[in-house]
Amino acid sequence: MRRPGATTIAEVAERSGVSASTVSRVMNGRFAGDPAIAERVRVAAAELRYSPNHLARSFAMGQTSAIAFLVPDLANPSSQAVLASLSSAAAADGYRVLVADSAESAEDEPLLAADIRRRSDALVLCAPRMSETELIRCAESLAPVVLLNRACPGLPAPTLSVDSRAGFVSLTRHLYGLGHRRIAYVEGPEGVANRNRINGIGDFRAGVEDLDLVRVPGGGTSEDGLAAVDAVIASGVTAVLAFNDLVAVGLVHGLQERGVSVPGQVSVTGFDDIPFARFMSPSLTTESVPHQMLGQLGWARMSSLLRDESPDHDLVFQPRLELRRSTAAPSQT
Repeated sequence: MRRPGATTIAEVAERSGVSASTVSRVMNGRFAGDPAIAERVRVAAAELRYSPNHLARSFAMGQTSAIAFLVPDLANPSSQAVLASLSSAAAADGYRVLVADSAESAEDEPLLAADIRRRSDALVLCAPRMSETELIRCAESLAPVVLLNRACPGLPAPTLSVDSRAGFVSLTRHLYGLGHRRIAYVEGPEGVANRNRINGIGDFRAGVEDLDLVRVPGGGTSEDGLAAVDAVIASGVTAVLAFNDLVAVGLVHGLQERGVSVPGQVSVTGFDDIPFARFMSPSLTTESVPHQMLGQLGWARMSSLLRDESPDHDLVFQPRLELRRSTAAPSQT
């Protein structure tokens, strides 16, 4: 017995006495000729158990009903939350989402973006490490594009971003208000996200005279936070601003392993408000980011582009300070 899908379009054309292009148009629902011919083609296809290659059809028609989503780290719960929301919103309109993970590599992001865009109708881009020049080039060459989690002046694409700079002003103000005067910042991967955080801390420091800042190399994962623990302890700080919640989780775990009380001896803050932040011990003080809304509104703007309509305005979200048990006044001892 012939395996389903093994029949070629040429065999269907021969059986029904028409050209292969006619078979293609009938199977794609684009045949406008004699209904009897269309019926003859469908009967032949059924007899031969012909199954059209829908992927090839999509490319031939210039439409895949898929959009691409490029992220720097899919293991990060923040990326997962955006993806879940984006996928749900896109599915409601008949689209699926293809995902590429750049593993925090700025060098790989343009290549990955171009590769996954070839297999989709559009690109939702989350590329915090990519240079602005490369980002603009990608937006121009891979359109339609929507940019998430980053603003970029001059970008020919809709953007939805979060003001992490303002978020770190708020976190630094919180720690300063508790009485901390020597604070460490465990840095993230090099890029605009890390610079925004450093600038936010600097914005607050510009208004005070008695705040010392220690910058500690880090990254974007819990392992990076764990690796920074020795440097944090050696610095003599009483509080730590972590690049994100994952780094903060690693820091808290490592400090407690070494017998350092959080927040009794060292306060720790994060950024993102991933679900685990509320349930770790102690619960994490952080800045909450509306990840689900980023996905929903990202699709709304992409949907407009796909319909050749003007997308809604660019938005910059202000994160919200979530005060929890990982921060307290410094110990007097």
